[in-house]
Amino acid sequence: MGKVRIAIAGVGNCASSLVQGLSYYKNVGNNDGAVPGLMHNVLGGYKISDIEIVAAFDIDARKVNKDVSEAIFAEPNCTKIFADVPHLGVRVEKGPVLDGVAEHMEGNGRSSFIVSGEKEADVVEILKKSRTDILVNYMPVGSERAAKFYAQAATDAGCGFVNCMPVFIASNSEWANKFIKAGLPIVGDDVKSQLGATIVNRVLAKLFEDRGVKIDRMYQLNVGGNADFKNMLDRARLKSKKISKTESVQSNIPKRLEDDNIHIGPSDYVPWLNDNKIAFIRIEGRNFGDIPLELELRLSVEDSPNSAGVVIDAIRCCKIALDRKISGPLTAASAYFCKHPAQQFPDDVARTMLEEFVSAGLEKPVIV
Repeated sequence: MGKVRIAIAGVGNCASSLVQGLSYYKNVGNNDGAVPGLMHNVLGGYKISDIEIVAAFDIDARKVNKDVSEAIFAEPNCTKIFADVPHLGVRVEKGPVLDGVAEHMEGNGRSSFIVSGEKEADVVEILKKSRTDILVNYMPVGSERAAKFYAQAATDAGCGFVNCMPVFIASNSEWANKFIKAGLPIVGDDVKSQLGATIVNRVLAKLFEDRGVKIDRMYQLNVGGNADFKNMLDRARLKSKKISKTESVQSNIPKRLEDDNIHIGPSDYVPWLNDNKIAFIRIEGRNFGDIPLELELRLSVEDSPNSAGVVIDAIRCCKIALDRKISGPLTAASAYFCKHPAQQFPDDVARTMLEEFVSAGLEKPVIV
């Protein structure tokens, strides 16, 4: 099948888990049965060992000019180390800062960024020179301009795009058409975790509705101690994130809850939690005879590894689309892997659509 050559924009905790995972699962094949952490050992003929890092971009002085294998463990990254990563021979280049760093994130403090004084690299030229197949966007929440810069760079360089962040690109008609016209696929927006707060909340909401329990109100409160949670203390950067998470859950409820009756989103930053994320979910409803029913759930999970396996599959689906010359937002992959796709589907339906896409090339036309 050949290699899947990827570039990473933003060498943070999520990128660290992804790169570690490529090493950790490098020997996994079709005959290994169910492997913890993976939804597909091999997808469309592509093994995990086929994914190769060929370029990376960041703005932090502790990462720029370092090999990716070193940069993924540099501060402010704090996710768990679960794999040895060999020297990759890929240097982290200085990307544009734009709005990628919130004002309160600059400095030497815990989970803060130290902006490199290096000259900004020519991102498009590097993507072309490295023959990148797919650019993976890991910009911080609220980095609207930076995310769009990398999306444009992907179309200019002829790369597919996996948008892991809640800036609406795949689900925006203008951007969707840019990728269609460029003949390039995109998966997005805002990657779901393998078993995270939003996917659990979605499933529980659908379970209530499927079993005839009327939902009256709910909340999902999330706390963590990584740079992502510190970044989100700036509430002005949360608009698209809250929309993405809320719509992901609302889409599983036939009758939308009023805005005052649903709260889903980041809550606070607790430094000592590091990359551990704790989610508190509460759903209140009424069952037979209008008798009240309440559910409360606490989920504790290492945040960054929780999405890495999903991104590995999104990358492989994007490469399958490149091979088949399918362009624009990938309906099935986006619906199954992301919180804010152009079209929402229940997860079991999206899973079936995804398998049909991989096995038979069936892809529903996207409606943006």
